[in-house]
Amino acid sequence: MRKRFLSYLAAITAGCASPAMAQQTLGDTAVKAEPDEPSRSDVSGFIALGVAGQPRYDGSDKYQVSPLAFANVKWQGLELQLRGTRARVDLLAESPFQIGPAVGMRANRYNNDATGAVARLADIKTGIEVGGYVGYRFGGDEHGRGEIGFDLTVLKDVNDAHNGIVAIGQVSYAAVRKSRFFMDVDAQTTFGSRKYMQTYFGITPEQSAVSGLAAYRPGAGLRDVGTGITAGYQFNSRWGLISRIGGSYYVGDVKDSPIVRAGSKVQIVGGLGVAFRF
Repeated sequence: MRKRFLSYLAAITAGCASPAMAQQTLGDTAVKAEPDEPSRSDVSGFIALGVAGQPRYDGSDKYQVSPLAFANVKWQGLELQLRGTRARVDLLAESPFQIGPAVGMRANRYNNDATGAVARLADIKTGIEVGGYVGYRFGGDEHGRGEIGFDLTVLKDVNDAHNGIVAIGQVSYAAVRKSRFFMDVDAQTTFGSRKYMQTYFGITPEQSAVSGLAAYRPGAGLRDVGTGITAGYQFNSRWGLISRIGGSYYVGDVKDSPIVRAGSKVQIVGGLGVAFRF
């Protein structure tokens, strides 16, 4: 029972591909369930609710508190995974291979979120991104300790927020598996298309004239590299705690953006939630 409970908790491992916890990659390093444990229902999984601390926008050095939500729901060989405003469906939930559709919302940037010259830039509305992902997990002992997972998610904006493409690659490792405690570590990087980069990190000549920031036109390429730790503690077969701390560092054209120079190249995200298994 405890091992199966931890398998749902461990599945919330997430990378720091963006400043908002709701926008992170969906890692899936998991403890293996007891093979002889009967399923009590056609539907099983967990939900976790809590709070997160995150930058106000991409490149910000100011932080804010926001809600944190996770869920994994398995049904007839499918698994719905929800991480804040991002969700995906694993069509091969019982297989070491993973593939399926993914959808998410990318946070807006309004003038009242920013300070200084960045506050004079045009607002960016909420992005709606649609795409898919593939992954593979292997290794690990009978408890899942030592399992390694690889994951690639590709998303396209369909809401005219940035009209670009974002790709997130991640590797995760199940470092600790105890009867009541687990810990996973992960590393990831993000690629952004030219349109995506220009929207969030570029400065047009018109924006430069209004804000006083130098005009800047970043190209497509790597956005950041990051790492993180996810840990959980089980109180009983139903209830547990989940915590996450991660950081990313902007690279390439992004780190030289006037927006980032006015804020921070390092983006830290942390969160704590209460998990319930059903």
